[in-house]
Amino acid sequence: MADLKPHTLAKIAGQLALSKKGFDIKILKMQKISSVCDYFVIVSGDADVHVKSIGNAIYDGLLDEGLKPLHKEGMDSGNWVLLDYVDVVVHIFREQVRTFYALEKLWGDAPVEIIED
Repeated sequence: MADLKPHTLAKIAGQLALSKKGFDIKILKMQKISSVCDYFVIVSGDADVHVKSIGNAIYDGLLDEGLKPLHKEGMDSGNWVLLDYVDVVVHIFREQVRTFYALEKLWGDAPVEIIED
């Protein structure tokens, strides 16, 4: 497995999402508020096929870096794709699903970094 620091992995995931026109991309720094992981990467897509495309781009891009997720789910439905890289968990949502689950509000104490062009 590649020796990427968690923040670097999160930023690469964000850039890969951006390459597939993912939007509203945020990295939440979770270290001080949760033992779940160090970072959440949260991304929105317009439709199921868009969410899947973003998920595949991140999966394939990080695989090229020598990283395979411990767990992945949601690639069939495309409403919410989750890629778990242990220290970094990537959430890719359809916009309406993201609004419903409101992870940014749930983890509102987390410092946020925005990824954009």
